[in-house]
Amino acid sequence: MADWPTIASLATAGGTLVLAAATFSSVRSGQRSTRIAERSTALAERSLLLGLRPVLAPSRVTDPGEVVRFGDGRLVTVQGGMAAVERDGESYYLVIPLRNVGSGLAVLQAWRLAPEEPRLDVRHADPTEHRPQTRDLYVPAGDIGFWQGAIREPDDPFRDGLREAFTAGSLLTVDLLYGDHEGGQLTISRFILTREEDGQWRPGVVRHWALEGVDPRRSA
Repeated sequence: MADWPTIASLATAGGTLVLAAATFSSVRSGQRSTRIAERSTALAERSLLLGLRPVLAPSRVTDPGEVVRFGDGRLVTVQGGMAAVERDGESYYLVIPLRNVGSGLAVLQAWRLAPEEPRLDVRHADPTEHRPQTRDLYVPAGDIGFWQGAIREPDDPFRDGLREAFTAGSLLTVDLLYGDHEGGQLTISRFILTREEDGQWRPGVVRHWALEGVDPRRSA
C-alpha cells in the first residue's frame, strides 16, 4: 500500500528544490543583467566624457597672432604657431598660443616650468606642485587661445633655471594643467619651447596625461 504521507513529503521537498533552483537562476540572471547594465552605463558615460574632453596643442602658423597683456601692464605679441619668452630687466614673460583640438572647453588651471629636455621615462609632477594661474584662461573647443606665465620675484624657484636656458638658448619644458569648466577631466599636457636661429621660440607638444578615468599611458 502506498505511503501517501511520505510521497507527499517527497513531492513537497522536490517542489521546494525546484523553486530554489529557479530562484537561484533568476537571481544569477538578475545579477548578470545588472552587471551588463552597469558596464553599458559606464561605457556610455565614458564615451560622453571623451566627446567633451579638451585637448590642447600649439596653434597653427596660419592662426592669428596674439597680443597678451600681463598684470603689470607688459604686452607680449606672438605669431600663430610660435611662442614667446621675453626678458625685461629681471622679469621673464612666457606665452604659448594654443589650439583646442578636443571637443570640450579647456580651462587652464596651473603650470610648471623645467629648463630641460623631457625624458620619456619621467612623468609629470603632482598637480599640487603646479603653479596656479592668476586669472582664468579659456580655450573653446576647436578654437584658439593662449597660456601666459611670468617670473618676477628674485626668489622664484623657476628663475635660475629659466635664466640659464634663456641665456644659452636651450630647450624649455612647460607642463599645463587644465580641465573642463566644472573642474573635471583634468589633463596635463607637456609642451617644449625651442629657440631657433632667428631668436624666435617654437612650441611643440610631446605628451598628454589624463588624470581622471582610464589613461592608456598610466603605466608609462
